[in-house]
Amino acid sequence: MPSRIQDAFARLAQRREGALICYVVAGYPDVKTTGEVIDALVAGGADIVELGIPFSDPIADGPTIQQASHATLENGATPEKALVLAKSVRKKHPDLPLLAMTYSNIFVRAGWDSFIGRCKAAGIDGLILPDVPVEEASEYMQKAHGQGMATVFLASPNTSDSRLQKIIESSSGFMYLVSVYGITGARRTFEDYTKDAVRRAKQTAAGRIPVGVGFGISTPAHAKFMMQAGADAVIVGSAIVDRISKAKNKRAILKELKTFAASMKKACS
Repeated sequence: MPSRIQDAFARLAQRREGALICYVVAGYPDVKTTGEVIDALVAGGADIVELGIPFSDPIADGPTIQQASHATLENGATPEKALVLAKSVRKKHPDLPLLAMTYSNIFVRAGWDSFIGRCKAAGIDGLILPDVPVEEASEYMQKAHGQGMATVFLASPNTSDSRLQKIIESSSGFMYLVSVYGITGARRTFEDYTKDAVRRAKQTAAGRIPVGVGFGISTPAHAKFMMQAGADAVIVGSAIVDRISKAKNKRAILKELKTFAASMKKACS
């Protein structure tokens, strides 16, 4: 496991805190602002950042992130520009665990070894590729691990016990538990099945790897719910992107996101 991710979870465990993982779309609303958004989130308490590399067909994402990705691509976003942004984030935040979340087509087109290497050179610690099932990931894992990159796989509430075991064994950094059936997007409440899914994932992981929970988490109450169920981390994405899209100006965006991150981080304690 890359040391920045490992170190973050170890440090938080000592303090009995859960990790706040914040997702942003690289280049939304523009590249400069994305960097400032990450600064604001880190200042508010974000422990780990997921940098979404825009893709034209983001199958795991709901309307909020889809619209942001589309707008970013319309403005000329490319994977290479996202990596330039990652490099600037790494320079400013040398100890911040940084993951790229995107889709496999980008790697296939550029060549797996080539693009993984460029991610590594840009300071990215791990990869989240929702469209790569663990059953078909042996080559991807070999290439990623060969360059010291974590591979984070997703499980859902209805993932079978045997498949959940394989996901945990194949994930490094942390495993990503999808909290609900469906795609990303803010929600008002969560059902008992989510709590049961978190507990089952934690029991299966048995301390071998942290369990991060995402999709729909948008309030401190949601974060507290996941922590009480046993999650090691909460992953927040659509609620951040939604605030960016609705803010009147950059100053308002940065102020609100810092405050929001602080409230979410407090709920992780």
